[in-house]
Amino acid sequence: MTTLSHERYCDEVARQIDLLRTTLTGADLSVTVPTCPDWTLAQLVRHTGGAVRWSERLVATRAEKDIPEEDIPELGGPETDDPVALDAWLARTAELGASTFRAAGAEAPVWSWSGDHRAGFWARRMTHELVIHRADAAIAAGVAYEVEPDVAADAIDEWLDLVALAQRTDPEDDAAELKGAGRSIHLHATDAPEGLDAEWLIEFGDEGFTWRRGHAKATVALRGPLTEVLLAFYRRRPLDGGHVEVLGERALLDFWLERASFV
Repeated sequence: MTTLSHERYCDEVARQIDLLRTTLTGADLSVTVPTCPDWTLAQLVRHTGGAVRWSERLVATRAEKDIPEEDIPELGGPETDDPVALDAWLARTAELGASTFRAAGAEAPVWSWSGDHRAGFWARRMTHELVIHRADAAIAAGVAYEVEPDVAADAIDEWLDLVALAQRTDPEDDAAELKGAGRSIHLHATDAPEGLDAEWLIEFGDEGFTWRRGHAKATVALRGPLTEVLLAFYRRRPLDGGHVEVLGERALLDFWLERASFV
C-alpha cells in the first residue's frame, strides 16, 4: 500500500534530484561517503542517477524482464567527474525519469524484482532511492538535510515492505532472522505535523514480522524527529549520535538494524 499518489512520486523524482544537485554545489566529489564507504561522492551520484536511468528504461519499454546495461543510454553519466557535466546529466535524468513515469501511469505493466509489476512501483522506489542517497550526499558534503514529512513517513513504510519482501522470498537473506514471538519495536516521530500518523509498530512472530502504523508499547522504542528516525532506521545516523532516543531493550533494535539492509 502506498500513501502518496503516483503524480506525487513523479514530482518527487524530479524534486529529489534537484535537491541533490543543490547539495552537490561546491562539494568535493572525491571525498568518501561516510555512510557508503565504498564510494566517493561522485560514484554515489553516478549510482543514484544510474538507478533512475535504469528504471526509466524499464518503464519506457514496458520491459518484461531486466534489460542489459548497454541498452540504457547515459547509464553511467559523463566520462569525467567534472561537476558541470555531472550536474547537467542529473538535470536530464530528472526530466527523463519524471516524464516517463508520469506518461506511463501507475498501472502500466513493467518488470520489477519485487512482486509489484507496475510502473508505480518504480516511481515510488526511485523517490526513496533518491531520498536516502541525497542524505548520504548531504552527510558527505557536510550540509543540512531535510525531507518533507509525508515523504519521510512513506519511505519508512516502503523500507518495512522491502525488508518483509526479502524475508518472504529469500531464506538466505539476513532478514529471515527477524522473528521470535513476544518482541516488538516502536518508531515514534515526535515532530509529525497534525494529521500525519508517524508512528509504527513492528511485531515479531514465530515465522517473521508484521508492521502497522500506530502507537503501542513495545520491547524497544526509537523516538525523535521524523527525519532523524528515518535516517537512524536506514542506518544513516548512529543511535547514540544525539539525534534520537532509544527506550527499552536496545539490543533488539540493534538486532533489527544489523539484519535489515537494502539501500
